[in-house]
Amino acid sequence: MTTPLKPAQRQSFTGVRLRKHTDYQRAYAAGRKRQSASMSWFLAPQSPAVTAASSPGGPRVGLTAGKVMGKAHERNRMKRRMKEALRRHLDLLPMGCDLILHPRRTVLTMDFKKLEAEIVRILQQATADASRMTQNSNPSASPKATS
Repeated sequence: MTTPLKPAQRQSFTGVRLRKHTDYQRAYAAGRKRQSASMSWFLAPQSPAVTAASSPGGPRVGLTAGKVMGKAHERNRMKRRMKEALRRHLDLLPMGCDLILHPRRTVLTMDFKKLEAEIVRILQQATADASRMTQNSNPSASPKATS
C-alpha cells in the first residue's frame, strides 16, 4: 500500500535574495571561490551590520549570470532553473551566511533533477563550511584543551 505524496510546500524566495551590489562585493571579498561540476560558488559570513538591519542571521543567496553566458533569455532561463531548485531546498541554506552561485552554460541543458541534486550538494557543503567558520571565529564556543 502506497501513501499519497504530500503536496509540495510553497516556500517563498522573498527575503532570502541578495539584492545590493555592495552585498555581492562584500561576499566576493570575504568569501572563497569554490567549484562544482556545473557552477562556481562563494560563501561568506554576513557582516554584523547586515544581521542587525535585516532578519538576524538569516541566510541569503544570490544568482549571477554574466553576458559571457549567452543572450539575455538564456541567462534568465539559467537563473530561473537555479532559483526553482533553490526554492525547493531553502531549509538547507546556511544560517548567517551569504551564498552566491555562478552557473556554467551546462545549466541550460542539464536535466533538472541533476541540477537540483548538485544544488543540494552545494548547500550541504556550504552548511558544513559555515559551521566551521563559526567555530573558528568563536573560540570560546570550542572546548579548551587542557595541558
